[in-house]
Amino acid sequence: MPESQPQPPHSSSGQSGPSGQTDTATLLLCGARLTDGRTVDVRLGGGRIEAVGTAGSLSAHGARVDVSGYLLLPAPAEPHAHGDTALTAEDDGPLSYDAEEVQRRATEAALLQLGHGATALRSHVRVGDVQGLDALAAVLQARRSLRGLAELTTVAMPRVLTGVAGADGLAMLRDAVKMGASVVGGCPDADPDPTGYVEAVLELASEHGCPVDLHTDAADPARLGRLAAMAGGLRPGVTLGPCGGLGRLPTEVASRAADQLAAAGVTVVCLPQGGCGAVDRRGTAPVRLLRAAGVRVAAGSGALRDVANPVGRGDPLEAAYLLASRHGLRPEDAYDAVSSVARAALGLPEVRVEAGFPAELLAVRGDRLAGALSLAYSRIVVHRGRVVARTSAVREYCNSAATGLDLPRQGRGEPS
Repeated sequence: MPESQPQPPHSSSGQSGPSGQTDTATLLLCGARLTDGRTVDVRLGGGRIEAVGTAGSLSAHGARVDVSGYLLLPAPAEPHAHGDTALTAEDDGPLSYDAEEVQRRATEAALLQLGHGATALRSHVRVGDVQGLDALAAVLQARRSLRGLAELTTVAMPRVLTGVAGADGLAMLRDAVKMGASVVGGCPDADPDPTGYVEAVLELASEHGCPVDLHTDAADPARLGRLAAMAGGLRPGVTLGPCGGLGRLPTEVASRAADQLAAAGVTVVCLPQGGCGAVDRRGTAPVRLLRAAGVRVAAGSGALRDVANPVGRGDPLEAAYLLASRHGLRPEDAYDAVSSVARAALGLPEVRVEAGFPAELLAVRGDRLAGALSLAYSRIVVHRGRVVARTSAVREYCNSAATGLDLPRQGRGEPS
C-alpha cells in the first residue's frame, strides 16, 4: 500500500486552470508552511493578501487550493533577462530578428521563467543596428500578450551613443522610450567613450524619469568610480550588472569600489548562473563583499539557452541555490536576492506573507527554505491573487529493503 504523501496543489471549487480566476476572485491557500515554521491558511482577494490565519481558521467563497506539504514564499522576480535572444543556442545561421520570431521566443522565455516562479521580469532588448526597433516592438507585444500572467518590462539597449556613430543610437534610444521601453540602459564598456555613454543615458533617463540599467563587467575601478559618482542621487535609480570583473580585482580595490556604489545607492544584479551576451567576460560579482559594504545585491538569470549560456535555465531558485552553495550566503539572504531585493530593483512593492501585501507568491514542496532551494521541483505560482502556473514532479522508486525505514516518498502508487 503506498504511503500517504503530500499531493500537488489542487483546487476544490472547479477551478479549470491558471486562467480560471479573475483578479477580484477570492482564493484560499490551505495548509501552507511559512519559513517561521507555522502552518497557515492564506486568503487572497483583489490581488492582495486579505488574511493569514492558523490552518482551518479561514473561510472563502471562491477557490480553495491545498498547499499542504509546501513552503509558501514571496514570489521571485527576474531583474536581468534577455528575451529577444533567448532560446536561440541551437539555431543555425545568424540570429533572426524577425518580429514574429522574437515575440515567440520572448513569450516562451517569460513563460518558462514564470513556471519557475518569477511573476515580474525585466528584459534587456537591443535597439539600433540590424534590428532597429523591431525587436523592441516584438518584446512589447509579448508583454501585452502576457498581461495577467506576469509583469514584463523592457530595457532599451543601444550599442553606441557617442561621436558621429552615436547620434543614430541616441535618436533610437529616444524613440524606444516613446514606444514603451520603461528603462534605459546598454553597455558603456562597448562604446569608444564609456563615460560619454553613461552621461547620455543618465541625461535621457533624468529627462523622462526612467530607471537606468547598465551592463558592465566593472573590471576598471576608475571607470566604475566615475559611473557611481554620476549615478548618485538619480531617481528612480540605477542598476548595474553583472559586475563580474569586481571579483577579479584585489580585495582592497574592490572594497573601495563597493563603498562608492553603496554611497551612490546603485543596485548590483549578479548572474550566478552564467553571463549574458552583452558582457564577454564570465564570473560572478563578489556578493559578500558588496553586501558588507551596504550595496543592494539582487540576482538574475542572464542568458536563457542562447549563445552566451546554451544551458541557461532562467530559474531564480537555482540562482539562490548558487549564492548559498558557492558564495556562502544564508539560504534566507540568497532567496531575498531573487525575491525582495530583485523586486526592489524593479521598483515593485515589497511582498510578505502578511495581510495587506501584494498576492505575489510561490509555493514550493518542502518545509524548510534550504531544502526548497536544494530540491525545488514542484511549484505553484500566484500572480495578482490567482494561480498562473503549476509544476508537479513525482519521484518513484522500485521496492527494496529501504521501504521499511519510513523514508520520505513522493510516489502516488506502486511502480509498475
